[in-house]
Amino acid sequence: MGGKPLTALSLVMFPSKILDKGVLREILRGGNDKVIEAGASMAGGHSVDDNEPKYGLAVTGIVHPKKILTNCAARAGDALVLTKPLGTGVLFNACRSKKLPYRELEHILPQIAELNGRTLEVALHFDVHSCTDVTGFGIVGHSWEMAAGSRVQIDLFYGDLPLYPHALEMYRRGETTGSNRANRKFSEGHREIMIQLPREKEELLFDPQTSGGLLLSVPESQSGALINALKEAGVRTAARIGLVKDSATPGIRIV
Repeated sequence: MGGKPLTALSLVMFPSKILDKGVLREILRGGNDKVIEAGASMAGGHSVDDNEPKYGLAVTGIVHPKKILTNCAARAGDALVLTKPLGTGVLFNACRSKKLPYRELEHILPQIAELNGRTLEVALHFDVHSCTDVTGFGIVGHSWEMAAGSRVQIDLFYGDLPLYPHALEMYRRGETTGSNRANRKFSEGHREIMIQLPREKEELLFDPQTSGGLLLSVPESQSGALINALKEAGVRTAARIGLVKDSATPGIRIV
């Protein structure tokens, strides 16, 4: 949303009687490293003994009230730029179920874990009308939120969607996630798939992302320069994936 993080509180639930506390130490160290990378400070935290490990951060930051980026201000004529590939949901599940060897996942983990701060710094030099991260609702879910909030139609170009290696293959082999069905239902009645897609390709539209990229709505005339600037800054997978159009009825079309 254009904010700058200042402080963070670490929130962790951990089965201390089951897992070695060295694992907890590494989780906390990793979180602290990312807080420092974001330019913020770890101010403390809270821990709970729980049967399932969970970790998160409560973050406090600042943003200029006239420069807040929302997911409800896309304009007709805008292009949509996505900054990270899709497919983390199915890849993580496939790794757990042994369909995908960890070595095939390991080399993309740095890209997945990369913060969006540098991306936003570059984007703010352009006329960003609307912005959202792409996380648990998948690309269609978050696009639908933007379309509904902005009262527009969004066309997503399926052939231009960047995908992580092996994501399509894992859906083809029968892997899925616990969120795909709910994500599909979330946009039901508001999306139209205009092209013929096999089931595995369609599932990628609803794949929930972990540490996904940003979906940026910018004037079409600026999209090429934005993508070039992002790639020069190291965001190599930035891609133009859609257009925003006027519509009496907000919705999503896959074209």
